[in-house]
Amino acid sequence: MDCRDNQSPQGQVARILVDFLEVAITSIVFHKGVYPSGAFERRRYMNLVVHKAKHPELEDYIHSAVNGIFPFLEKGFVDRVAVIFFDTENIPLERYNFKLQLNQSYGSLLEEADFEFSLRSFLIKLSLSKALARVLPKDSRWEITAYFRSEAQIGTSIDVNLWIPTDTKQWQQASLITPIKSMSSDPLGLQLYLEHPTLSEQKG
Repeated sequence: MDCRDNQSPQGQVARILVDFLEVAITSIVFHKGVYPSGAFERRRYMNLVVHKAKHPELEDYIHSAVNGIFPFLEKGFVDRVAVIFFDTENIPLERYNFKLQLNQSYGSLLEEADFEFSLRSFLIKLSLSKALARVLPKDSRWEITAYFRSEAQIGTSIDVNLWIPTDTKQWQQASLITPIKSMSSDPLGLQLYLEHPTLSEQKG
């Protein structure tokens, strides 16, 4: 018997989400052209052709970061996961946000095929959203950031202590938000949107 058969619906959702986020984040990084195309290889996921990081350090960073939030996803502690691109002064240039709402009272058997079909549509929209994004400067960098809900901060879990507060600078004005895709259903609500600084802030 697969150990996943004993998971709660929230655990099943969290496990599928971790796999999905790893693929989605890799796709974002690939489409942004941060690395040469040779750092990736083509794979199939949810019957789609996607890109997987081939460089060991890149693959390990994405895999470790996303899998590290599994226990927090399962408990509903994660508000959103973001892929943030920065300039040389550590100021965000662009932010892809995956905003999550996992129903902790959901107790029904999860229909994984239907759930994965919904997530598949996010990957399709993501590949089509390249025109919405901006060309990054060659010396830009990026990171994965998880935003926890307040109840996660008071826990005593060792896992919480593995995460460090971010020193990312924030935009002084409200950002420009471009919705990419959303779903609202039990047991998960998910929104994917892109954030940019305002034109005046870019000039500043």
